[in-house]
Amino acid sequence: MLHAALYSEDETPALILTYSWDRLIVDPVPGPRSPADFIGLRQLTPHVWAVPGNATLKPPHASMLPRLAAELSHTFALIDPYAGATGITHQLTELITRFAPESIDLLDVGGDILAHGDEPTLRSPLADALTLAACVRAEAPVRLLVAGPGLDGELPADLLRPRLGPRIATFTPEHTQTIIPVLTWHPSEATALLTAAALGARGLCEIRDAGLPVPLTAEGPTVHQVDLAATFAANRLAQAVTDTTTLDEAEARCRTVCGTSEIDYERAKAQRRSQQQTNPAVPRDLLTQIKDFEQAAVTRGTTYTTVRRLTEALGLSNEALQHLTHLNTACDSHLPASVWKLHRR
Repeated sequence: MLHAALYSEDETPALILTYSWDRLIVDPVPGPRSPADFIGLRQLTPHVWAVPGNATLKPPHASMLPRLAAELSHTFALIDPYAGATGITHQLTELITRFAPESIDLLDVGGDILAHGDEPTLRSPLADALTLAACVRAEAPVRLLVAGPGLDGELPADLLRPRLGPRIATFTPEHTQTIIPVLTWHPSEATALLTAAALGARGLCEIRDAGLPVPLTAEGPTVHQVDLAATFAANRLAQAVTDTTTLDEAEARCRTVCGTSEIDYERAKAQRRSQQQTNPAVPRDLLTQIKDFEQAAVTRGTTYTTVRRLTEALGLSNEALQHLTHLNTACDSHLPASVWKLHRR
């Protein structure tokens, strides 16, 4: 979407360096995936591996990156955080040396990269802090961009607004066209809400297992440039992990600064999931369960939810996620299939 909005006249695909760090509903193993978890990666530099469309994962790991690579024209490369911020810095430096890019954008959807570290609603700061620290260490002309302020359900837009820089783009329906098919199978909530906002959705959306309320407003599809150095100077966790050489070390410092880390949360959730019984993949009374959920959510003032939120709220198995997406697609909504419009029945 960013490529379509900012580089539409350039037909050269982007190189997207990103984590393979899926929600437990996709990947049952807590934490990010490393190159050692994959089969069939393609080496780009000594420490950077591209994820082609035919790559696979060693069981029980899972990742959405191979299918993304198969369906989109861009090259996806794997951020490996297991050598800490120092290792990510080396990766970024190698890519810059190898490809001499015309531009480098560090994109965060939602804006939690702008956190200071003590915000009570902050839930997943470690991944952002590591990449922020690495970009500052690389001493490269990196442009920090925040899209969809508040759409990840962590820091509210009112808190983020004073920390944002100038708006440089607003996503439109045209920018979403290559993404809409992906969102029929990819459960990313932040990207789905960003897409929905670009398509004109307005209201209140419940996301994640906790049912966090996220407003969809005209501010949702905007992209802002933010000062990289100032963001780093305000982010205590990014400063704390700057010299880390292992993920364990970075996670320990995250606990010191923030009280916990997102991998701790994933470990605890994975343990709970292993002890819970889920409904059958497609329970016979699914439509009744959905109706009951919708009634309760509408009463709370909710307009939308996500397929992921619905799956977890109903205690369904992971296999039901795709079934719910197909049900939603059949409703002929103009929104992404992973965003569920609620109805009072």
